[in-house]
Amino acid sequence: MMDENVREGSASFEEWSTWYRVTGDLDSGMTPLVVLHGGPGCTHDYVIALADLAKSGRPVVHYDQLGGGRSTHLPERGGDFWTVQLFLDELDNLLDSLGIADDYHLLGQSWGGMLGAEHAIRQPQGLRSLVLSNSPASMALWASEAKILRGQLPPEVEATLDRHEANGTTDDPEYLAATQVYYDEHVCRVVPNPPEVVRTNEMLNEDPTVYHTMNGPNEFFCVGTLKDWSVVDRVHSIVAPTLLISGRFDEATPATVQPFFDAIPDVRWEIFEVSSHMPFIEEREGYLSLVEDFLASHDAT
Repeated sequence: MMDENVREGSASFEEWSTWYRVTGDLDSGMTPLVVLHGGPGCTHDYVIALADLAKSGRPVVHYDQLGGGRSTHLPERGGDFWTVQLFLDELDNLLDSLGIADDYHLLGQSWGGMLGAEHAIRQPQGLRSLVLSNSPASMALWASEAKILRGQLPPEVEATLDRHEANGTTDDPEYLAATQVYYDEHVCRVVPNPPEVVRTNEMLNEDPTVYHTMNGPNEFFCVGTLKDWSVVDRVHSIVAPTLLISGRFDEATPATVQPFFDAIPDVRWEIFEVSSHMPFIEEREGYLSLVEDFLASHDAT
């Protein structure tokens, strides 16, 4: 039975459907938090820990972005369809559908933070604050830092990755095993991964269309349509108070986050010392406390 505090639904988006989950009451009077998951092409499941923020009375909105999870899948569509603008339009549509476009906080994790930055650059009037969690300001930085992190892996692991990428055999079990070594170090250091991460990975593997098209076969071999993406020269336009979050072992290394810190006018940055890419799992209590305090300081008055 579903918790009475949780409501699920779907918002019509053009001829498709965006699935969402609201924890708490959007009419509570508290500014809601909207959570943007990563990928692109993942699901909300792995960031479900943020729903705990509703215990304070703050409504929390999760959703599965188009092409993933419980929203409409379009495996026949190609790179000309899966664009940043598509997901910006979907977010705007959801905010309007839920009636919260004039008052909301936004937290984006990984790709969700990239999307959140793009959204905030447009200076929407209802955006009270922005949390960019484990997100890079450019994919060129992400790729160059990934090469450094790969170089720190055991030599035989790095050699396996290099060989299969050169041969185009990134679906080989040997390559996938080597990929997991990187993930266990820099994506989620809670091993085995908790059920919510497993659920996201399972659903992503069922339909990897968006992830493979926009990103590539994995987190560090980025050959998709996002490979040249950057907001480095635009983040100075973000006027919303912004909290940056990363992990000490994060694949989103300090170099990938630095442009946000350098250029956003009202910004702070917290690094979780025993986390990688998922501090909301790896240091859950501290992460949630940090986020709630930040949101509370920027609620609409």
